Amino acid sequence: MTMIRVFPRRQTASAALTLIVPMFALAACKPPPTDADMSREMPAPQSPSPSVALDSPPSDGAIWAPSSTPNRIIYGQPGEAPQMALACIRPAADLQTGSSRNSTLRITRIAAADEDAGALLALIGNGHIGRIAVDATEVSGRAIWQGELPAESTAWEPFAGPRQITATVPGAGMVTLNAGNVAWDFLVQCRGQFEAALPKPDDADPEQAGDLNP
Repeated sequence: MTMIRVFPRRQTASAALTLIVPMFALAACKPPPTDADMSREMPAPQSPSPSVALDSPPSDGAIWAPSSTPNRIIYGQPGEAPQMALACIRPAADLQTGSSRNSTLRITRIAAADEDAGALLALIGNGHIGRIAVDATEVSGRAIWQGELPAESTAWEPFAGPRQITATVPGAGMVTLNAGNVAWDFLVQCRGQFEAALPKPDDADPEQAGDLNP
């Protein structure tokens, strides 16, 4: 049976932030993944050539963590480069009115992609299958996989539950997203199902220096 968390429409910002706090307890000795880790550890750009399929990255101990970019979370092993990211995008008009009706969720598979390449990213888990078109998108001079759909799209429903899910891009390996509700809570907030600030870390955190922000 699919498990879907139901939220009241109005909660305080402090209540929303408590949804994010437990993930930090999972990283006892190392800090959670940061954008700075990604900036340091992304492979150098390669000259054009046929791609070699990437191995699936390890998932032991991987967690979701707030990004230095507002309205964005990243996934990876503590102390290692992030593997994936989710970002909530609200049109300027909606920001002025306070509406979340037109919010978009952007998903990024942080792995090298061939120039002009396109693929379908498959999300599987919690009794659902979602497919999101992703394209090679240049970020800081490097092409990585990125795509977006309206936050209300049913393609995001694999996040709707506490079980482990997988995210697969052909040629870029399968990312195992460990059990938990952080990504679903983030999506619920993006959809505007209750009024709360999306999480972000301390802007003064030195670990965020030199971020790469896909």
